[in-house]
Amino acid sequence: MVNGVMRGLLLLLVCGLIFVKSTKAQSGSIYFTGGTAVDSSAGSVNTLGGGTVYNRSSLGGFFGTIGGDVRIWHGWGVGAEYSFKRDRDAYAGLSYRPDFYDVNAVYQPPRFSGRKLVPKFEGGFGRMVIRYYDTPQFCETFFLGCKSLTGLVSQENYLQIHFGAAVQYYVYKSVFVRPEIDIRYMHNMVDFSSPVVPEFSVGIGYTIRRGR
Repeated sequence: MVNGVMRGLLLLLVCGLIFVKSTKAQSGSIYFTGGTAVDSSAGSVNTLGGGTVYNRSSLGGFFGTIGGDVRIWHGWGVGAEYSFKRDRDAYAGLSYRPDFYDVNAVYQPPRFSGRKLVPKFEGGFGRMVIRYYDTPQFCETFFLGCKSLTGLVSQENYLQIHFGAAVQYYVYKSVFVRPEIDIRYMHNMVDFSSPVVPEFSVGIGYTIRRGR
């Protein structure tokens, strides 16, 4: 599933960069970052009504992000990001893996075009998807939760409102280092203690038509 989504996003971003090369778009960037998204535990729960109370874990660990944007008019543009946790972590007797998807309006102050340090701001909408999988220990105590051939027990989908800020520091021609902070609000999300999830990351990227 992760590899399929990543291939789709990579294709989308490559198409976006081809669009920049073949049209009058001002510039386009693609980037890969790594970091962490954090939230605290929502307390204990009787998982799937199996009769055993488990402590729910906090959100954390390593997240990878692939993203890109196209600047179209006077510093304004559009962009998309996919942030994923490749490994599963323990959660209330199960294991889980969350993903974030978002599409954004992006603003880059025009006076920074062509400079080594370029700030970017973005805001938009998307989804948070949390997939829960069974574990051998859970199946021993509650077989009713362990009937899926893939191990998938349940999946939660939440509407996401996203805001982000980043700085692209160009270290060599069009190659940049990108530290970024994202704030995500998930409507009605109860899997963790807060519906607001900050994410901190840093990575590298490349810009086509830098300086326009």
